[in-house]
Amino acid sequence: MKRILIMMWGLCTSALLQAQTPLETYIERCADKAPLKGALLGVSVKDMSGKSVAAYNASTRMVPASNLKLVTTGTALHAFGPAHRFSTAIGYTGTITDGTLEGDVYILGGGDPSLGAKDTLALKADALFWKWKTLLRDAGIQRIHGRIVGDGNAYEGMLEQASWNYDDVGTYYGAGMSALSFYENAVDYRVGPAQAGEPVQLTQLYPETPWMHLGNLSVTSPAGTPNTLYMYTTDLAPYEELRGAYPLERRPKTEHFANKFGDLTCAYYFWKNLRDTGWEVTGGYARTDRYGFLQGPDFVPADKAGVPVRIGATESAPLADLSKHTNWDSDNFYAEALFRAMGESATGNAGPDSCLVAVRDVLQDLGLPLDGISQADGCGLSRKNLVSADWMTRYLLSMTRSPAFGAFLGSLPQPGQGTLSMIHLQNGERIRCKSGSMEGVLCYSGYILDSAGKPLYAFSILTNGITVPLSELRPVLSGILALMVQ
Repeated sequence: MKRILIMMWGLCTSALLQAQTPLETYIERCADKAPLKGALLGVSVKDMSGKSVAAYNASTRMVPASNLKLVTTGTALHAFGPAHRFSTAIGYTGTITDGTLEGDVYILGGGDPSLGAKDTLALKADALFWKWKTLLRDAGIQRIHGRIVGDGNAYEGMLEQASWNYDDVGTYYGAGMSALSFYENAVDYRVGPAQAGEPVQLTQLYPETPWMHLGNLSVTSPAGTPNTLYMYTTDLAPYEELRGAYPLERRPKTEHFANKFGDLTCAYYFWKNLRDTGWEVTGGYARTDRYGFLQGPDFVPADKAGVPVRIGATESAPLADLSKHTNWDSDNFYAEALFRAMGESATGNAGPDSCLVAVRDVLQDLGLPLDGISQADGCGLSRKNLVSADWMTRYLLSMTRSPAFGAFLGSLPQPGQGTLSMIHLQNGERIRCKSGSMEGVLCYSGYILDSAGKPLYAFSILTNGITVPLSELRPVLSGILALMVQ
């Protein structure tokens, strides 16, 4: 009897091994050797009926990094539609007499992440300001005896998500989102080495932020050491401090840091443009704080903000284009803009809890269980985000049934494009996916297409706990992608 059982076990094992696909065999081999040995790997591949084609640790929840942008862009497209646009309104308080406004001009943010941005979707700042000046002229305003006020208070809560790392929130990719931004709430500095042990040379490039008080505690470090420069800043006060080290042998370069006062920056640049083009503006520029008071560049709360009369608005590019930029460039700022817009639209509040409720409502509308995801933000920067490969493929399949699927699929790059520019595969044009990476994390999720461009499979590859440079892992995951497309 024992011999019979052993023979049966052997036959079953042999049958299972024979049934294993080359893809599954390759995945298991990869998981058992460097650079993945000791790390976490989760893989799920499903056909369009939902049948599993390959799976490895598929139910294990992992940090998805920017793969979470797939959830944000897809649910936003489903909720708003690909043609949705963000509006920025212009208004005024006071009275207009013979072309003179005795009062303030307000820029009322509506969540457009592209205001003053340098990407191709955005109007150049001068062209945007020309449109705003046209709205003023059409309202009979030729001179302004008052201030230019930036108001981003349509979105409640902190600029950043509370679970973001402290050293991330001073970088351009952790700038945070308010209803009124400018240049993606980033600021560019030129940094370069000085003498060893001396502070790093630092020159602000664009945009100007004349109200900021800058401290420089950085140091020029010996040759061969890493670049550890970080800018530490907050929206609670106009102070920022550069810390860390820059190696002696490095050439000067442009670093992108966070600007926590995008609303004031927008007001400042519109005020400056008005003055440079011959307009009379007597009252300077200001912002509205969270408590409804006006703050000028001295940041001393003055009078209460008024309730402006709206005279018109400008609009962003369509959501389909904004989503494509978000996924191709893995733009955290744009992703947070979509995330917060969903909360504001669904509940009237753009705080993180409301945004999560809005996303979950869309996921349930798509018929998707919520047991495989724990979400903290819209861009994937938080390490509290957790998702399983199995859940991600189920989500991708559910998106194929959304009326917005064409726009969603069109928002995803193929190998050689966007953040996938370092991956080059034979038949790579049949892959549409999103990468996700941060320290110790590299992920790819998306679709394999047939020759007509229709989805054949949904896939998700998640890795966590990587201790080697991601450049050493990328060829291994590219091998998995290559087998998938075969």
